[in-house]
Amino acid sequence: MLTIGTLHLKNWLIMAPMSGKTNLPFRLIVKKMGAGLVITEMISAVGLSRGQAKTHAYLESHPDERPVAAQLFGSEPDTMALSAQIVAEKGMDIVDINMGCPVKKVVKTGSGAVLMRDPKKVAKIFSTVRQSTPLPLTVKIRAGWSPEEANALEIARIIEDSGADGISIHPRFASQGFSGKADWTLIARIKRALKIPVIGSGDITRPSLALKMRSETNCDGVMIGRAALTNPWIFKQILDIEDKGSFNAPDLDDRYQLIMEHYALLITYFGERRATNIMRGLLLLYTKSLPNRRFLKAFISEIDGREKLISILDKYFGSIREEMAGEG
Repeated sequence: MLTIGTLHLKNWLIMAPMSGKTNLPFRLIVKKMGAGLVITEMISAVGLSRGQAKTHAYLESHPDERPVAAQLFGSEPDTMALSAQIVAEKGMDIVDINMGCPVKKVVKTGSGAVLMRDPKKVAKIFSTVRQSTPLPLTVKIRAGWSPEEANALEIARIIEDSGADGISIHPRFASQGFSGKADWTLIARIKRALKIPVIGSGDITRPSLALKMRSETNCDGVMIGRAALTNPWIFKQILDIEDKGSFNAPDLDDRYQLIMEHYALLITYFGERRATNIMRGLLLLYTKSLPNRRFLKAFISEIDGREKLISILDKYFGSIREEMAGEG
């Protein structure tokens, strides 16, 4: 179990926030797969404070995904504080502040990872937000802006002193993006230095690595990102290894059923047209480890609705079953 502020999670596994990915339907899927906490896509504090309907839609939630954190990005303390109040009013369980995003369109507004270059502003944002809401308050940071500005430990201490209840660290520099290797030793150093929970992130590409990170760094929790896009079962697999020493990989039926369940959820919340557009991309992720993907890629552009999706999916999975039967 992992405790963040007053919130008790059922386990130590967290689904990382990812722009365009961790929408409500996907959060419901990974919560069902065992994630202890899910987090929204990055939400603009400015958009929330101005009452923009599209931005407020990111806060739509469902009881089955609770607890859920809302991740905010912004650079002005008062705006961040107001948006944190809105998050609380919408019934979210945690306010999470993004100080780790290296994407240009985010950092050019003074938000995301570039905030790590201004420790005084970090302190002001956190103290102001802390005073604005009683909800548990967390943050995600990087190793620093660049190797020449490796100040994650300094920022982590400021965040703790400003009243945060937890911190997630992705131990790459913003200048690296997702290249190179995550430095797990930094997670361990920050864990030794702080009293609040420390969540590790980075390079969890298979289930066993989550347990390895926890063992090597003594972190309180592990955040999983891109690996869950191709393998949403990873949360259950990690828990099964922890409990039983092994796990079962999903079979063809499991994959087919997950695709259809996810598609149905997307239709419910976004309508068939948008759901179909989203699902075309997800199909290539959910079938990444399967054979005959050339067949799927050849026809995926033809998918224009539920009927066509099911038809092509049935043909694709049927071809795999025929191949397996021939090998048998």
